Parts: sequence; C-alpha cells; structure tokens
Amino acid sequence: MAIDQLGRFKITGTLGQGAMGTVYRAHDPLIERTVAIKTVACAGLSKEEAAAFEQRFYREAKSAGRLNHPNIVTIHDVGRNENLAFIAMEFLNGRNLREVLDSGVVLPPERCAEIAVDIAEGLAFAHANGVVHRDIKPANIMVLDNGSVKISDFGVALIPSGSTTVEGTAFGSPKYMSPEQVTGQKVDGRSDIFSLGAVLYEMLTGRPPFDGEELTSVLYQVLNTAPPLPSSFNPELPRVFDRLLAKAMAKDPEKRYQSAMELAADLRKIRRMLRDARKKAEGEGKVQSQRRPSSAKPEQSHWLTAAALASVVSIIGTLFWYYSSKQAAEPMLAEAAPATSAVVSPVPAVSAPSEAAVSKPQETGNDANVEAVSKVAETAPAAQDLPTDGAVRLAIAPWGEVLVDGKMAGVSPPLTEVRLPPGKHRIEVRNGEFPPHRQVVEVIAGKNIRIKHKFQ
Repeated sequence: MAIDQLGRFKITGTLGQGAMGTVYRAHDPLIERTVAIKTVACAGLSKEEAAAFEQRFYREAKSAGRLNHPNIVTIHDVGRNENLAFIAMEFLNGRNLREVLDSGVVLPPERCAEIAVDIAEGLAFAHANGVVHRDIKPANIMVLDNGSVKISDFGVALIPSGSTTVEGTAFGSPKYMSPEQVTGQKVDGRSDIFSLGAVLYEMLTGRPPFDGEELTSVLYQVLNTAPPLPSSFNPELPRVFDRLLAKAMAKDPEKRYQSAMELAADLRKIRRMLRDARKKAEGEGKVQSQRRPSSAKPEQSHWLTAAALASVVSIIGTLFWYYSSKQAAEPMLAEAAPATSAVVSPVPAVSAPSEAAVSKPQETGNDANVEAVSKVAETAPAAQDLPTDGAVRLAIAPWGEVLVDGKMAGVSPPLTEVRLPPGKHRIEVRNGEFPPHRQVVEVIAGKNIRIKHKFQ
C-alpha cells in the first residue's frame, strides 16, 4: 500500500525494506529538512499485545530521543498512523556496516579500532542515560561518507518479532546476542558490550564469532562455545585484539568490561599505537626511499622496506607486552581448530624444524638466513628421536564439539582426526540437542583409533 504521508512528514521515497516494516525518505515541513522514517506494522498483534507494544514503543523512543551524541542517530519524532507505528530520525548519507562488510572491503585493524571506539563511546553515553540498545549488530551501525560512525535503531530494539510478546522473550539478532539475552534474563549495558565485541570480531576476521545454518546451533555456541582467536585467521593481526575480545565477549557479565567507557579507553590505546606504528613505518620508508640511489637494483629495495616493517613489528611487540604484563584474563576465546585435523599433544621441549624449513629456506637473497637455517639443521635432534603420536579418527553425525581431556579440539565435521600422545585420554563429543558421548581411549604410538557416533 502506497503511503503519501505519516504525521506531518511527507513521504518522498523508499530507502529500504526490513523484516518489521519499511524505511522511507520524508520531508519535514516544520523545519524544512529531510528525515528517515522507520515504520513498524502492528497488524499481526492482538489488541492486548498491540497496546502493550505501543506503550513500550513510545517509552523506548522517548528514552532514545534524549540521546544527543555525535555517535548516535538523532530521533526527531514518534507517532502512529492507523496500524503503523513510526519513528522519524536523522537522515544520513552513508552505508551501514553490514553493507560495508558484504561488499568485500577488508578493513585494516586501525580502522576497525576507530569504528569500535565510536560505537563504544555512543553506547557509554546511552548507558549513562539509562538506555540499553539490545540489538547492536553491523546493520545498525551507520558508516557515513565523511568517515564518522553512528549507532541507529535506539528505541526499536524491543519491537516484537511476532504475536508472542511475553516477559522473558529474547530480543536481538542471534549471532550478536549476549548469553543473558539468549536465556531471556534481564540485560544491562554489559549486554551491548558483548554484542560490540562480536561486531569487532567480524570486522577483524571477516566472519561472525558464532555462526551456523541452524538457529539452535548458533544459540548453543553463544551460550557454551568460545570462538577461535581472531589472530588465528590472520597471523599479522596484533594479538592484543585477542585479549580485548576475550574480555568483551566473556560469557559471564561479571568478567566482561563493566562499562563501555572502559572498553573505549582500551580501544583508543590500541588505535593510537597502531596509528603511531603506521606513521613511523611510513616515515622511515620515505626516508629510506629518498636515500636509495637511483641505480639501486629492484631487489635492494626490499631490504630498504624491511627497516620500516621492523619498526611496525617492534611497536606491535611493545603493545602486546603492555597488555600481557597486565593481570592475565581468563582465556575465553579458543585457538582455532584446523579444518580437518587437530593436534593437542604437548609441545616437546626441543623440537626439530620441519623438512621443508631445513631443505628449502626462503629465497630472500639473504645468505645469513641460509647459513642460520643450516646451523639449526646441524644442531637439531634427529626426527626419529622425537615421540610418535597416535591418531583418533572421528566420524560424527550430524555434528559435535570434540573435547579432549576437557579441552576443546574443534567441531566434527569438518574435524576428522585428532593427534594425541601415547596414553589414556578422555574424549567427549557434544551436541546441544542430545546427551554427550563420552569415551576413554588408549592411544598407542603410530596406531589409529576410530570413534564413530551418531546423535539421535
């Protein structure tokens, strides 16, 4: 049904279609400005539910209307037109973060930290004014053409998704919801912090921390599973993000950042150090380039850039040391399991380099590197002196989380094999919809053991 006007606002176009309604471009004749209007249909609700929803809708919109902050979309008005409730808000030129990520753009860590700082500062202001967003996700983060960031949809996070709007219902988007949201408990600002952590995780890795085809699988992960370390997807990513996200996405709210301002402060430190490292590298690279004679060979330029890269590594190392020297947080993000195999055996005190590392040193043109590798090869113990592991081969249907001696080894499938040192080991396979499968196995060096289990 075409709509020409909502309240005093004259509809001039359609901006998008959502699950609950349509977003329009409109003109406000009162002060001559363009606004965006989000509508929410109440037609699917009973009379009692519609009345309860309308009361909550207006209360939330009024709360959000008090939030005047550069990182929060401004709400201008709220109203109702027949079966449509609507909120008129600031019109923005830009794209939401979901569109940015889906476009294939790879955001550098420094930019990810910048966006997360803006979100955290907006949330800190909202929380200080008694407003919890409850639905922080990429689609609700606007990245404007001028580079600034704004949180949208304050005041609509409690909109019901159907005809059942009982107390304790979980609102939000499953991949970004906090555990307390999933279980329908009362939430506070720490729930938004968890969701922001999930958004930052996706910006850094290109994938959400909790994912799956089935809703039950996603919710089970939110409640029980630690996602892989962000640095496991990109070895060049500063490890300080691992520690920060572990604290932001702790399952227990008491172990998270207790305020968005505290999270913003740590993010600002990371952003500043990354920015300083980049500028230092760019400056040194420029100086080295100016000093390089015009007759220099192409391969020599690689060594000139190495000095700049070394500076980046040095500063990032200092950053990691700074956070590592603080009181160690409980590890809440797991090392990423390999696609098809996991090795959970302890690392030997002295390990030999792989055959590829000894026989095929990198062709960097650096004779010192070749000589160093040769010396390592001469002094390394023989491979046959190292203990030989055994293998536990897995055939799990439809899927299950695999724990070895109480530690997560991965999800099978795709995990099909776990390498273990000789001896007895406790294997546990979990699928949230069924009782766990537990088994003690005796691993023998060089031998394979098969575990086959179907949850039904």
